[in-house]
Amino acid sequence: MAVHGRSKLRDLFDDSPTPHIAHPPRTHHRHFYVATDGSYRVDGGGLGAVIEAHDGTRVARLALADAPPDNNVAEYRALHLGLDVLAARAPPGSRVGVLVDHDDLAANVNHAVLAADPEWERTRSVCVPSQSEYHWRGIRARIGDFDELRAARIDGRANPAHPLANAPEQYAHVNRRSDRCVIPALEDKARSGRTGCTDTTGGEVPPPSRTERRAGD
Repeated sequence: MAVHGRSKLRDLFDDSPTPHIAHPPRTHHRHFYVATDGSYRVDGGGLGAVIEAHDGTRVARLALADAPPDNNVAEYRALHLGLDVLAARAPPGSRVGVLVDHDDLAANVNHAVLAADPEWERTRSVCVPSQSEYHWRGIRARIGDFDELRAARIDGRANPAHPLANAPEQYAHVNRRSDRCVIPALEDKARSGRTGCTDTTGGEVPPPSRTERRAGD
């Protein structure tokens, strides 16, 4: 059930499993939530991302046409994009909840989070889809930008990024809206040492780091 004054993405996150990581109440207290989805079609595909602060304030929404080689790669590209956008707007020390409807991607993200703990014993190796390696490196780098991050696996039918990824031309108007830079009013805001940041205005946003991508990525 949705709670007034709270992110709808948080409600989804709270009710969804987080592969490899226990889901006690403490893990629910995120500053930001980002839901992403990628779609693949023979004639093209798309990337979708929805970012909200813990109180439901929308930070950004993106719907971009893309041409991934398959659906798996599209999912990795979409998460890379969503984390890139959030990292540019979130203050240091932010806790993030990620929502994706791709089992292996959610598991790999949480595995990467756990692998950063020197006391954690690895139980498996991470295998990412072919042609997703570049975006997986970007995702791992972004994970390090946040104080805490957890990924939840949600039903694709409930993913708010799904329509954005599947009909990017229909939702292109969301890319022209001004993005918001939100400082969460939570108990540990002061420790971030950040009192403001630069907003960016609307316009076409390229897929994650496309200008830096090598031909084989």
